[in-house]
Amino acid sequence: MEKANTTQLLIRLKKGEEGIYDKLYPLIYDELRRMAYSHMKRQSPDHTLSRTELVHETYLKMIDQDVIDFNDKSHFLAIASRCMRQILIDYARKKHADKRGGKEKDQTYIDEIFSRSQHKTAELIDIDSALDRLANMNERLSDVVVMRFFGKMTIHEVAEALEISESTVKRDWSKARGWLYKELKGRFKV
Repeated sequence: MEKANTTQLLIRLKKGEEGIYDKLYPLIYDELRRMAYSHMKRQSPDHTLSRTELVHETYLKMIDQDVIDFNDKSHFLAIASRCMRQILIDYARKKHADKRGGKEKDQTYIDEIFSRSQHKTAELIDIDSALDRLANMNERLSDVVVMRFFGKMTIHEVAEALEISESTVKRDWSKARGWLYKELKGRFKV
């Protein structure tokens, strides 16, 4: 029953119906928390942002969009994962700028995420830049990485979201990991 409700709400959301996020959010909350956990476990252990806060920030970012174009639940969750990544990258960039003499203003709980770990901040920015370069060469490879690595989506879920075969996802995942390894090799301590 819950899957049917989620599907119906996603259809209504895609049509632009007002107030649907408030009904949809409780049904997908646990999945968003799972994705947020995946994102947050790569952060410094002393960060101040919780996965719950990341889920809430993602919710706010998504309801602020005029139109979100998605195909199904898997694609919707992939977009949510990309929003989480963008939130973390935006704060990493802000912290990196602050370290270089940027002004401190409008501090929130999220602004403190990288306050004690500039190394993690630089890593996150490097990974994001590499993913942007990969997207310029092959956007689908970049999408596969975002969905698999950041969104913790299964091969099957990625295949559904991108409307490609599972074997293509596996090949893309392998190619993207190899390219990223070469691109980022030597930048991080292992």
